[in-house]
Amino acid sequence: MSEHNITFGPIPSRRLGRSVGINNIPPKICSYSCIYCQIGRAIKMDHERREYYKPETVIEAVKDKVEKVHQAGEQIDYLTFVPDGESTLDINLGREIREIKQLGIPLAIITNSSTIDRRDVRRELKEVDLVSVKVDSVIREIWKKVDRPHKALDLDKILEGLQIFARDYKGQLITETMLIDGVNEGTENLEKTARFIAGLNPDTAYVSIPTRPPARTDVKPAGEEAINQAFQIFSKEIDRVEMLLGYEGNAFAHSGDTENDILSITAVHPMREDAMEEFLRKDGKDWKLIEKLVNEDKLLETEFQGRRFYLRKLANRQRTGKK
Repeated sequence: MSEHNITFGPIPSRRLGRSVGINNIPPKICSYSCIYCQIGRAIKMDHERREYYKPETVIEAVKDKVEKVHQAGEQIDYLTFVPDGESTLDINLGREIREIKQLGIPLAIITNSSTIDRRDVRRELKEVDLVSVKVDSVIREIWKKVDRPHKALDLDKILEGLQIFARDYKGQLITETMLIDGVNEGTENLEKTARFIAGLNPDTAYVSIPTRPPARTDVKPAGEEAINQAFQIFSKEIDRVEMLLGYEGNAFAHSGDTENDILSITAVHPMREDAMEEFLRKDGKDWKLIEKLVNEDKLLETEFQGRRFYLRKLANRQRTGKK
């Protein structure tokens, strides 16, 4: 696997500044198939940890990317495990964390929390500077509707694992709760979820809505009234609450290989049309490159809330209605 597929960015992150992403899981292998996922439906559902790539491959790809980004004069605020699936399914994650940390750049990981009931996962995550955990709901029926978990997963065990991890973790812990219209923005769910998150004592609890095209075309972000209600409920229980409602910006980095840069970024981070235009302009390219990638079936063009987005076309990528 090439370095371009394993790493991407730096990209502007709402939580992490300028982040270089580490894509340590093959396309869309995940323990969840969230209805709002920006990458599309899970191609393969799994809950067991396995080796997907040799750890040396991941580690060298990160080192190469860091060197290229520094040579280009770009800033890196975080190296972030944020793959095209669930990051902690990688059985080699612990070794990768240890060796990548030697680069001296803050290390973060984005996890859906589904494996955090495992001691080995908690032990490995403790070595990371910043851990972002997903808590979309603490009510089983709603959790299943929003996150569509692997059938072997148990919400009670996941919530207990989160509590154990939060109690022992010394780094920066943040949570993210995605609000979906008509699914998890109800008062009872928000109150119970907020109380649970408060018990984790996170540095920040983020309340989000989808800002890029979701896995299902019928999924809609919560409306303004529901968003305001969620913020008020969370703020009563949690010291620091922030909303993630806006677009991250267009400050994507450049390595000099425009086509591969676009394909690597859009594999995990759909780009809005105006961001793509600015990216091309900075690299001295025109829109013909995008037309070429679309015609070659490498890029997918889609719309969301009146905006046009571009995503890398992966094998079996689907955007469907209700199932």
